[in-house]
Amino acid sequence: MNLSKSVTRLITGVIFGFTALFAIMAGGLYLVALVLAIVILASKEYVKVLQHKGFRPSSRIIIASSLIFAALAYFNRFDLVALAFSVCSIMAFMSVLFKGKQPYIANVATTILGFVYCGWFPLHLLFLRDLGSHPVYQGFIKQNVTTEGAGYALLLFFAVILTDSFCYYAGSKFGKHKLSKVISPNKTIEGSIGGTIMCLIFCIAFGLAIQIPWYHCIILGFLIAAFAQIGDLCESMIKRDAGVKDSSNILPGHGGFLDRTDSYILTIPVVHYYLYFFVVNNFIDLFKGIFPC
Repeated sequence: MNLSKSVTRLITGVIFGFTALFAIMAGGLYLVALVLAIVILASKEYVKVLQHKGFRPSSRIIIASSLIFAALAYFNRFDLVALAFSVCSIMAFMSVLFKGKQPYIANVATTILGFVYCGWFPLHLLFLRDLGSHPVYQGFIKQNVTTEGAGYALLLFFAVILTDSFCYYAGSKFGKHKLSKVISPNKTIEGSIGGTIMCLIFCIAFGLAIQIPWYHCIILGFLIAAFAQIGDLCESMIKRDAGVKDSSNILPGHGGFLDRTDSYILTIPVVHYYLYFFVVNNFIDLFKGIFPC
């Protein structure tokens, strides 16, 4: 990578990073706006990538479903998720039915995969940001949101960045053994170990600073490092199967929004549910509440 490309990549990364940082700290509609913008653009990239395979997932259904999920996340209506999934899945079938374009099964399946992968998973960031809060609403304005969720979201945000960065640097310097020769030949086992170690160090230091017990910090470090890398490989798998290098070129030096956020897509829901069940709440008490003995 030459100097001009490196500078372009750095500038793009800094702008994107500070925008995300502001939205996470501010929360509320600022975070909703940022996440929805990324989801919509990533959904369009996803559709274009799959079109290289001859599939025609519906971008309208994917985006409409994401808007529904965003509303549920913003207003903390997790109780309506099953209803939303049912409605969105029916919409996917109807869209393919009325368009009448083959392959029918693949088009329905990739549409449903699209709103799960590009919409539902990343929109968990809105649930994560509100963990530990009991928000009240005045119209569309959310109030009584604590900073506890901001700490969790920042932990995730920086841990993924460090994992990605040190996977790259450790792999470049020490990498000899391929992590996934077919899907992503540039990734190495040594790089993966380097990224995991740095993620663990950060999660322990930052987690203790925001009063997460040390043993949860260690578990979170392993979870974030593992699923950040798995998410990266999953997006590489989709692109390789479709025969494309980048999801788009909208972000100079980074490719597309899917390329930039792939490490977060699977990590966000995993971290949210771990924190929800084991840190913010007591899993045993929640289990008893669901299945009273």
